[in-house]
Amino acid sequence: MDIVIHARNSQLAEDFRDIVHEKLRSLDRFSVVVDGIKVEVMHEPNPRFGKTAHTVTLTTNGSGPFLRAEGKAFNDLAAFDEAVTSLELQLRKAHERAKDYGHDSLRTKNVVGE
Repeated sequence: MDIVIHARNSQLAEDFRDIVHEKLRSLDRFSVVVDGIKVEVMHEPNPRFGKTAHTVTLTTNGSGPFLRAEGKAFNDLAAFDEAVTSLELQLRKAHERAKDYGHDSLRTKNVVGE
């Protein structure tokens, strides 16, 4: 999975990139094809936005479904956690939809003894 981090109007902490890679790699447990994720971090300089000054947008690309999640919070890491939670719910939903439960009826089931 290719992870691209792009920051607008903000400086990222040194460990932020490591945390992003670690959390997004954990999303591989779903059997949804995601070739890459774009992480966009934006900071609103207006002090009136206080609690929602930091915005993180996650956008997937590839042969799987197009997914987009956004999180707003008081710092980059909290906004990223909110966005990852939203993206994880979407991936789980796509994973559940793709499952084949294989419920055969009794009429179509081949019986070995016949």
